[in-house]
Amino acid sequence: MVRIGVDVGGTGIQVGIVNDSNQIIAQDSIVTRPDLPFTEQIRQMAECILSLVQSNGLQEQDIQHVGVGIPGIASPEGVVIKCANLGWNHVPFREEFNRVLNRPVYLDNDANVAALAESIIGISAGTSSSVFITLGTGIGSGIILNGKIWSGFHGIGGELGHTILALDGLPCNCGNHGCLERYCSATAIIRMAREAVATHPESTILSKAGGNPDRINARYVTDAAREKDPVAMEVFARFIRYLSQAVANVVNFLDPEMIVLGGGVSKAGAILLDGVREEYWKYVNYRDQPMPPVHLAILGPEAGIIGAAMLG
Repeated sequence: MVRIGVDVGGTGIQVGIVNDSNQIIAQDSIVTRPDLPFTEQIRQMAECILSLVQSNGLQEQDIQHVGVGIPGIASPEGVVIKCANLGWNHVPFREEFNRVLNRPVYLDNDANVAALAESIIGISAGTSSSVFITLGTGIGSGIILNGKIWSGFHGIGGELGHTILALDGLPCNCGNHGCLERYCSATAIIRMAREAVATHPESTILSKAGGNPDRINARYVTDAAREKDPVAMEVFARFIRYLSQAVANVVNFLDPEMIVLGGGVSKAGAILLDGVREEYWKYVNYRDQPMPPVHLAILGPEAGIIGAAMLG
């Protein structure tokens, strides 16, 4: 028997066959199509799984279960309560999926499943509590308590990106103002960099972007900061300060054994990790007590598939 993990992303849906050693032994993908009716997108997902399984000499009955990580929230009954990227609200995912592939299906938030994978075979393996923070276009988070995903009584907890960092601050896509992800995501780095080069066009950031502010991305900023460009260093220092305050809030509230940073921005590596480690303790309440270590995730993009397969 094998397990199937599905990682639903904004542009692509990754599907993998996962063995008992939590290794991906075969993988395929389809394009994410928010323009399609949910029935069609779910059908394509199930058909992709069937095709992958059959091309590897397996049959439908060889599938133990299917786990799906979505950029949103779902109920234990297999209903996608909300998935903004796909425009899904109260979608009967399990019911539609089982019309094509009649195997047990489990759903959870994509950051939660990545957190689960890291806690079992990744950097936080061996801990009983950890918080995984994904730094990408927005901010996601997954909380592991006593070795299990904790998403709150109603399944809507763990939304660190939409905690309020600045009262009456920048407007967020969610409708609130001052949400954390408006200050320490890849999108935030890009916004701050564009604002900075408007008054400092001599910055290396702008030259890396070919002189076009619209082409600035987070990697250009971190690369320029490593090269000691003063404008980039200031932008990145602001980002680190905001992120460190978020990490400190997690520590003050939950006191987990470990904080794990993942997502695209985490590819910045040491400049990110060292910055947060040096800064976050300043905002922790009990600074005379042991501090949870902060580490970078190690499973990369495979965490979504592996963690989803671990559901159920």
